[in-house]
Amino acid sequence: MSQLRAVDLPDFGRAERRPELPTALYAQRLRAAATRAANAGFDVLAVYADREHSASLAYLTGFDPRFEEALLLLGADGRTQLLVGNECAGYLPDAALGIAWELFQDFSLPGQPRDASRPLAAVLRGFGIGPESRVGCVGWKTLDATLFGSAATAIEIPACIVDVLRDLTGSVDRVCNANALFNGLSTDAAPGLRVVNEALQIAAFEHASTVSSAGVLALLRALRPGVPEWQLERHLDAQGLPLSCHRMLGFGAKAQRGLASAGEGMAALGDPYTTAFGVTGALTCRAGRVAASAVDVPAEQREFVDALSRNYFDVVAAWYGALRVGATGGAVFDACERARDASLMRFALNPGHCLHLDEWLNSPFAAGSALRLLSGMALQMDIIPVSLGPFTCINAEDGVVLADADLREQLAREHPGLWQRVLQRRGFMQTALGIPLDDSVLPLSNLPAWLPPYALDLGRVLCAGAPG
Repeated sequence: MSQLRAVDLPDFGRAERRPELPTALYAQRLRAAATRAANAGFDVLAVYADREHSASLAYLTGFDPRFEEALLLLGADGRTQLLVGNECAGYLPDAALGIAWELFQDFSLPGQPRDASRPLAAVLRGFGIGPESRVGCVGWKTLDATLFGSAATAIEIPACIVDVLRDLTGSVDRVCNANALFNGLSTDAAPGLRVVNEALQIAAFEHASTVSSAGVLALLRALRPGVPEWQLERHLDAQGLPLSCHRMLGFGAKAQRGLASAGEGMAALGDPYTTAFGVTGALTCRAGRVAASAVDVPAEQREFVDALSRNYFDVVAAWYGALRVGATGGAVFDACERARDASLMRFALNPGHCLHLDEWLNSPFAAGSALRLLSGMALQMDIIPVSLGPFTCINAEDGVVLADADLREQLAREHPGLWQRVLQRRGFMQTALGIPLDDSVLPLSNLPAWLPPYALDLGRVLCAGAPG
């Protein structure tokens, strides 16, 4: 079983400059998406985005709508047209991409002018959508046939858009959910376009992970009894990156509402705490106790809190140890299940998932999953334990990338600073924390599996099988 041990957290450093994706890469992605659309039998993809659900559009164009909604029409022949509202007309993709755009004012906020736009049907018809066209709608998720009756025609983008598309094509069945082209996981088909990442995208994710992990570390270093949540939240500095989710922080009973934002609550000695900080491409979470040791935990909870914390880290170590290019999601799930003490906890969700510009892209980790883990996948160690005894919190979420020998060589050649940081993190996890790693596992966070269960003593962390 995992043990507490005195461990110094190294300063792994960070990229001096934020990696920027060039226009040429977005153009390449647009061509790849058009090819996928044609191969899937679609004439047009309708890629919808709003403020929260913008990752597929941003992946293709570098553009995410602010305040408003947007719709990208992408023909199987490569033609493009972007519909934006009033305010985003001044905030558009790089003109070098050659994306035609049109003002569509119903994507604007309520009460703004609506007198300079064509009806949606006219815009779509002008793009070539008509009887017998087949349209793939891209938003953010596929839907389950057992709940909706048809996975193909269950579409989660606004009905006002889908209704017009169905009217123009003349058939419900010719307008389909096409999200799998971007986030799909399959044993017998190419993965979604956003499932496997380019080296430069990986570099951008690594930079994002250093930002999110630096914020959480700064918060933990400032944590002490009597400090209000809102004061601690300011340490979660996004450094200019857009958030992928709201900042989360809670103490005591509020920590049970893990998704809660910071408020007026104050840390008290012995309290459970939880915090999470996500920017586009990364999320870091830590949870434990506002305590320097088990002595600060209420006496009737100490034994359980200690046992759950140690077993949780057993599961974390098993997750990392089972990862590798070519492993199945089911094999990783089984490793976690073998390590989990069923008398202490259950898992709230899948033990981990794919990560992208949005915090949760999809997950291969489920019982019996035959989905293979691929080189270029970005994955989140997202194991949320549900306490089966007295309520307590423990968590340590961070991101990794899987890379085969060719991708590792490319990263080392094109991003030598990143590569050195990855090697240092791997060494820390294996030597200091006792977690064996396959060569294909590349940690992105500057808190790689670092978990002090008692947050007032950040120098003592959980280690896999280490002597007490």
